[in-house]
Amino acid sequence: MTDTRESTSPDAGAPGARRMDGGSDLDGPRPAEQRSALLRLVAVLAGLAAITIFTGTTKVVLVVVGLLLSIVLHEAGHFIMAKRGGMKATEFFVGFGPRLWSVRKGETEYGIKALPLGGYVKIIGMHNLDKIEDPADEPRTYRQQSFPRRFAVAVAGSTTHFIIAFVLFFVLFAVTGLPEASLRIGEISKLATGASPAEEAGFRVGDRVVSVDGRTFSKWEDLPPYIRSRPEQQLRFVVERDGRQVDLTATPLDLSKVGAPVDDRPTASEPTGFVGIGPATEMVRVNPLAALGRSARAEASGLALVGQSLAHVFSPTGIKEYWGVISGNGVAGQAADPEGGETRFMSPVGFVRVAGQAADAGLFEVLNLLIMINLFVGVFNLVPLLPFDGGHVMIAVYEAIRSKVTGRRHFLDVAKLMPITYPVFLVLAFLAVSSLYIDLVRPLSNPFQ
Repeated sequence: MTDTRESTSPDAGAPGARRMDGGSDLDGPRPAEQRSALLRLVAVLAGLAAITIFTGTTKVVLVVVGLLLSIVLHEAGHFIMAKRGGMKATEFFVGFGPRLWSVRKGETEYGIKALPLGGYVKIIGMHNLDKIEDPADEPRTYRQQSFPRRFAVAVAGSTTHFIIAFVLFFVLFAVTGLPEASLRIGEISKLATGASPAEEAGFRVGDRVVSVDGRTFSKWEDLPPYIRSRPEQQLRFVVERDGRQVDLTATPLDLSKVGAPVDDRPTASEPTGFVGIGPATEMVRVNPLAALGRSARAEASGLALVGQSLAHVFSPTGIKEYWGVISGNGVAGQAADPEGGETRFMSPVGFVRVAGQAADAGLFEVLNLLIMINLFVGVFNLVPLLPFDGGHVMIAVYEAIRSKVTGRRHFLDVAKLMPITYPVFLVLAFLAVSSLYIDLVRPLSNPFQ
């Protein structure tokens, strides 16, 4: 569980309140305390940097920092919309636990805490259970603002995640490119019983297929069907090698007669041609305008996939599967995959492990991981229950409808939601503990291999 921003306010008397009770030290840390805190922060960061360099985990740390940056931007979204709406935000912290460093600017204290498991913005007066120390601040509470302002603050966090995902999609399409099979040969298969047709014909890694039997192909995917449909028929290849064209002749084996020519290739039940050439992967970019459209479509597909995954996880079948994973009777696979993979959540330990695997695999896999994490957190945080942001959206919508119907401003008594909110906290605690247990006992297999 990545988003741990919601917490219980000391004066609220109930969970589900964002840390917004206004009970912080408004004078902020004194100069001497600031200098001491700054030294602590520098010492901690220097120690972490030394450990990172010594253990060779720089790439992993950079991926984790990328996720933390997403969390900071999430909170910045809440903070900016609150400020624009005239609300009073007294704290903006990254992390939880002991304070490492903070500084006060105006009415807001900004800082870093020891446990990098999320962050929070403290806006005063989220609902009727939040007590305000100074009655003069009541007009600047969240609960007193108009519906559009409260709605904007509540959805700002998830919206930020969706924007981050869109930007990362754009980077994938327009800057780094997507891996696609090219017409250049990247591998040549070997047979246990002797030379493959590709080896006999003289193919080399790096050759680019120009034509086969005089036919040209615009993409690699069109070439294998042509070869498979012509077993034991002589094929005339023209390949480009070192700037010149070379003629090669290969006769595909019939897989239905010779059995499996490669260890991981199944025996064909009907005539199937096999030469033994595989494509090289090239990173293909598109122009920025086309990348915008592809990014929008990719994000829509990603959001649909996340929605399906969450619906599956919390369905009776998904709950049964998750219990099977905890007990060790689950099916090995990927996280929360509605199409047959393993149903599981990822703890911070699991994320660090997967982040390391993504970093080793390359930038494309890192960006994909960060995209899916941002989409998941954005959607999950809109669940219409406290303590999620979606719970505050639900309250704002209900109050707006009720006020419209009655003709006067209505405030929901959040205490009435506690019979639902407490179980939600218990479920979140269970998921946090169980996901950590699973990641320690049965680590997720490398999804990038």
